[in-house]
Amino acid sequence: MAALCESFTLCGLGPSGGVGLGGGLLALEPGPDPDHVLLTDRGRTATLFKVSDQKPLGCWSVKHGQIITCPVVCNFETHEYIAVHDDKVLRIWKNKDINLDKVFKATLSADVYRIHSLPNGGPVVLFKGGGVRTLDVLLEAPQQEIENIISDEVIKWSEAFMEGQQPVLIFATEKDGDFFVYVQKLKMNSLQKYKLEQQELLRPLHFTAYIKNQIITLLCLYSNDSVYKVLIPLQQNTEEEEQVLSKSLLLNLSVSGSVLKGTSFVVLDKDYIAVLGSLAASDEESKECLTIWNTKFQTLQTSKELPLGTSGQLWCYEEKFFLTHGKVLTVIMYKCETSSLAAAVGKLKDSQTPDVSSFVNWSTLEDEELVVSFQSQQSVALKSESRMTLRSKRSTVARVQPDTLSVGQLLLNLKDASITEFEDELRQLMSKAQTPDFQATIGCVVTALINRCKTNPKYYPQNLLLQIVQTRDLSYSLCPDLMAVALDKKDVRLLQVCLQRFPDIPEEITYACLKVFLSISEACLQSVDVDLESVICYIDIEFNNKEVKTEIVENGFSAELEQDICDTKTTKETCLMTDGELCPVGPQKAALLNAVLHSAYSETFLLPHLKNLPAQQAVLFLRYLYYLHVKCGEKINNTLPGIHSPTMDQVMDWMCLLLDAHFTVLVMLPEAKELLSNMHKFVRAQVRFYSELNKMEGSLQELQRLNQQKYPQTYSIEVLELI
Repeated sequence: MAALCESFTLCGLGPSGGVGLGGGLLALEPGPDPDHVLLTDRGRTATLFKVSDQKPLGCWSVKHGQIITCPVVCNFETHEYIAVHDDKVLRIWKNKDINLDKVFKATLSADVYRIHSLPNGGPVVLFKGGGVRTLDVLLEAPQQEIENIISDEVIKWSEAFMEGQQPVLIFATEKDGDFFVYVQKLKMNSLQKYKLEQQELLRPLHFTAYIKNQIITLLCLYSNDSVYKVLIPLQQNTEEEEQVLSKSLLLNLSVSGSVLKGTSFVVLDKDYIAVLGSLAASDEESKECLTIWNTKFQTLQTSKELPLGTSGQLWCYEEKFFLTHGKVLTVIMYKCETSSLAAAVGKLKDSQTPDVSSFVNWSTLEDEELVVSFQSQQSVALKSESRMTLRSKRSTVARVQPDTLSVGQLLLNLKDASITEFEDELRQLMSKAQTPDFQATIGCVVTALINRCKTNPKYYPQNLLLQIVQTRDLSYSLCPDLMAVALDKKDVRLLQVCLQRFPDIPEEITYACLKVFLSISEACLQSVDVDLESVICYIDIEFNNKEVKTEIVENGFSAELEQDICDTKTTKETCLMTDGELCPVGPQKAALLNAVLHSAYSETFLLPHLKNLPAQQAVLFLRYLYYLHVKCGEKINNTLPGIHSPTMDQVMDWMCLLLDAHFTVLVMLPEAKELLSNMHKFVRAQVRFYSELNKMEGSLQELQRLNQQKYPQTYSIEVLELI
């Protein structure tokens, strides 16, 4: 029989819970110890918890502006943690590491869908295009080309197992309503593609699988509230392409007239599955609950109601269920005993059986009859040791790796070529078919262009550099001198594109860009082709005889910017005393500042640089941030319209940073007094407004409860007084 046991709260999920900021969980993965779990939130934080003590053992976050895009996993062989942020930036660290900016980093050439970590097989990386690599092979050449296998299909689910010493990965994809299953055997480099048998108006909602005796059992939860089973033998005839997989009904999720609308499910052992969903009868309100079903005898074994609601996610490790319940992460323990008919119908007496079947982790189930020789174990140990040694050296050779012999020789031969010949050869080099080190080759091309700019100050191929950055997936680490030269040339258009596309710009360079953007005059920016997509939907600008006139909320403060970098006359801004309807900067400068707001940063490293920002520039930037804050507050969803517009969180973070860096100076500046006062009034009004809403929360909940109890058959008007 199976039974649900005691439950407890592992942690909160709101702002005070220590896990994320209320955005919910992305995933939960096993930690390095059976009593540890890794929580990844839908943002930028991963937390390691000790389950028995309900306390966090470690918490790591990527920089502001970066997003963790797949679950953080533990490498069980090296006890390292692996994360991917912004789809293709890989991070690897250990427990002792605190700042993720200083840990091992590699920028990959393709977007990652998921990393699966196998206890005896190491981490396996699945890319969104269907390509698969082990972590060690990937780290040998992070910029290697990753094949695109699934073309227009979208990956919906994936899982990895160990069959003996062979890592096996399975993933399901969807295209135009058709579902496909791929099975990849990594050591044999074998890939099999199947198509799931389709039925009209039926589609799979969730998958899970386990492997045993060279057979993968794929379980699918379908839209008709039934679980189907699909058997996939590992030994297949490779001559057949896209074989159709037939399915058989395993379980109907209905009992005594009630139907369970499942959202997720897990396999407990060969006879039991757990399903999370909403159980409802025809004349009753649906209730979310966790259920355990006996697939052998088609019975609902036990259930637990979850009145506070769930996110629909369910994880299972070490005889414990993990699920969100309300605003907390709940752990529910369970036990599974040998399935029997008496247990299935509830007639089994409470007796202790010496051979109670313990929890089986089907994801990592191996063939018990396989005997591993001493030589194989020794080989694996040596490989693990060499892998750890190699990784410690990777960070020191990362910048040497991109330059290959053929590319290096070609660039050396072009050293003394004419400008036309030089650029033509580089264009031909970039137009060639992509090779495994193609991304590194592009980095070398950019480096060659930058080196030529340094040796010849009059040479600056702005259009070519802009074209490369816009059409190639580059990063700052591949061409670190590019932005330095653009800053020297005051090329604000190239700097804007780099800020939008590079995920790893150092804080020092971000600050330098901000200073240049604030110092350049509006008149000079009129002739610059700046991308205005982030501002055209919300900025209010009036033009009169080519002079930008802006209105701001400050009391008549008017300041000239620093000397124009183009040695042209500075355009004076006419600042009127209004309600802040118009922007304190022109559209070009606003678009450049938005690029800075979108860039990733670490507060620890950015704050010292911001303290060096001149006072007048700090005031101007703060005015623009306040303008954005007011604009966001005008919208019901606190977001600005347009493409790549700043978010409320980004605006608030930068306002806090700027106030922390310059608060003493701003308090002493007469021209900043009115600005600070308006900011204080605006924030205080918002706090008061939300405080009043919180007071009404209890009354609104009571009103909702009363409305649910009443079912008026005729039209009526009710007046309720809120006290």
